[in-house]
Amino acid sequence: MATERLSFKGTSGTELAARLDLPEGQPLAAAIFAHCFTCSKDSLAARRISARLAACGLAVLRFDFAGLGQSEGDFAATGFMSNVEDIVAAAQALEARGLAPQLLIGHSLGGAAVLRAAGSLPTVRAVATIGAPFDPAHVTHSFAGALDRIARDGEATVELGGRPVRLGRRLVDEVRAERLGPAIAGLKRALLILHAPRDEVVGIDNAAEIFKAARHPKSFVTLDDADHLLTDPADAEYAADVITAWAERYLDLQRPAPPPGAPEGVTRVSEIDPEGFLQDVQAGRHHLLADEPAAYGGTDRGPSPYQFLAAGLGACTAMTIRMYARRKGWPLESVRVDVSHDKVHAQDCKDCTSAAGKIDLFRRAIRLDGPLDAAQRQRLMEIADKCPVHRTLEAASRIETRLVDSA
Repeated sequence: MATERLSFKGTSGTELAARLDLPEGQPLAAAIFAHCFTCSKDSLAARRISARLAACGLAVLRFDFAGLGQSEGDFAATGFMSNVEDIVAAAQALEARGLAPQLLIGHSLGGAAVLRAAGSLPTVRAVATIGAPFDPAHVTHSFAGALDRIARDGEATVELGGRPVRLGRRLVDEVRAERLGPAIAGLKRALLILHAPRDEVVGIDNAAEIFKAARHPKSFVTLDDADHLLTDPADAEYAADVITAWAERYLDLQRPAPPPGAPEGVTRVSEIDPEGFLQDVQAGRHHLLADEPAAYGGTDRGPSPYQFLAAGLGACTAMTIRMYARRKGWPLESVRVDVSHDKVHAQDCKDCTSAAGKIDLFRRAIRLDGPLDAAQRQRLMEIADKCPVHRTLEAASRIETRLVDSA
């Protein structure tokens, strides 16, 4: 994934700092990520979700609202509607690059803002919220002790997230006045609501109200034990996976034809955890995780490389058997293939061509259900050995490797 630093003018004329996470090759679609209240574009959730979407072929713009992170401006002078307008400005900046956004993602108050902004963006087809409040005034609970000072002096400095933040009267007045119900009811876009039942900042009842106000298509997914900021990387990655899988159903993704010499396209494997072994596997439009068992230093969050090999052999075997039985019109009701992998000494394998060292042994147990006679079962077992992956594993393969410039 390549990340480009850029800036664009917000509604107040200030420069807003942004990052554009880009996939390899031409983006299939574009998205905007709006961060949580007083967070930044570089929060863990923003980075993880943006990277996951980029791995699937989407360009993702994440930016700092005015006065936060690296953006110019005075946060105390901003309000809820200025955040909404800045999302629209971000969409215009993307559109100027030929990347009109189809997806909006908002975290916490950013989620409320994307719900409000979506109606002004005709290219948006889907909206996802994470821990979003149904009533934006909910954020005032975080600084309730300063409300009198803000009302009296126009602004006040409060402690939020372990750092001082200046808040102004405009934000308080606008979140109190905002009613999201009509905007949600008239969204006319697919909506995904992600929320944690134990969220102590924005209660789960907010998700229920958003869901109730929305029209179909709408989906709700629980984030289980996650905290409001998704500080556990596993929670951020889970949210990213859910958003990615869900969005594919509603976005107009024009996938390019596979390159010459690779009829099934390119399978891309990207490292997720440099301190462990977790890998992101993108095979066309399909996403998987690869890992190692905990006993070998991994986190066991995905199949091991050899399990992927075994899965390929098992799947190809079942498909080959099914194709043959279908062509013959035989009464095969179902196929099950159990595959295990081991390394054995060559001399212990009577059917192996090598006579020295250790070789890989895949054991395959095939179950054929249906009223097949003995001759049909025997023939299908012979056909199993003709599956392409079986032949590839038995034959000597050639692997060509080249170094790709990371610049």
